[in-house]
Amino acid sequence: MKELSNALAEYLKTIYNLSAKSPAVRITDVAHTLGISKPSANRAVNMLKHLGLVLHEPYEDIYLTDEGRQKAEKLFSRHFHIKCFLVTALNIDEKTAETEAASIEHSLSAATVEKMVTYTVAQAV
Repeated sequence: MKELSNALAEYLKTIYNLSAKSPAVRITDVAHTLGISKPSANRAVNMLKHLGLVLHEPYEDIYLTDEGRQKAEKLFSRHFHIKCFLVTALNIDEKTAETEAASIEHSLSAATVEKMVTYTVAQAV
C-alpha cells in the first residue's frame, strides 16, 4: 500500500468515518469535520484520488476505493493498538491516551507497534 503523509492519513480517516454513516461523502462534510476550508479539503481529496484511495469527480460525492478502505482500516487499527498500549502498559487514562496516540501514531515504526500489540495481548491473558 502507498505511504501517506500524516495530513493525508487524517483526511482518509475522516472520509472513512463519514462513510460509515453514508457511503457518499461530501467535500463540505470533510471540511466541516476537520475545521478547514472546502478548497483545502478538495485539494487533499484530489491527492487521495490520484493515489487511488478515493473516487471523486468535481461537485460530486467522495467514495472510498477498496484500497482506500483497507488503508483507512489499517490506520485505525494502528491507532487503536497504540492507545491500548498506553492504557495497559502506562496506565494512562482513556482520554489522554486517545490524544497521545493521535500524536505519535505516525512516528512509530510497524515493528514498534507490533511489539506494543504483543505486549498488550500478553497482559490481557
